[in-house]
Amino acid sequence: MCSIAAARAWRAGQGGTVVFTNGVFDLLHPGHVAVLEAARAAGDALIVGVNDDASVRTLEKGPERPIVPVEGRMRLLAALACVDCVVPFADPTPRDLIAALEPDVLVKGGDYDPSTVVGGDLVRARGGRVLIVPLVPDLSTTRLVERLRASS
Repeated sequence: MCSIAAARAWRAGQGGTVVFTNGVFDLLHPGHVAVLEAARAAGDALIVGVNDDASVRTLEKGPERPIVPVEGRMRLLAALACVDCVVPFADPTPRDLIAALEPDVLVKGGDYDPSTVVGGDLVRARGGRVLIVPLVPDLSTTRLVERLRASS
């Protein structure tokens, strides 16, 4: 877990292919882990951008989100073997973070179109690529929250 400045320093020290992905990662589940493992397999190091609590509230995920504060979400991600660096961001999108970190590969889940992934143009302009990882069916935090509501 580090600041944007520390993440930039970390990135500058990396040899090989650096992969970036981002998200809310509220209620970490196997679908998240599948995307993170596929992202890590696409390069030599994986940095994960995490929406801070205020930016999550702008994403229309519901008034109770995030369920887990950013520090907890980052702590869980940092504990995963496939994740090398975790950094929060406050903007509605990770575009500025992607510009600052200059990853070689940008990874998003299968619910995204590679031509419209935020920051994809920045990565491709530097000779990098955008990779879309298929989603694990029926696994999402929103769906988990819906199931919890239905069972109570």
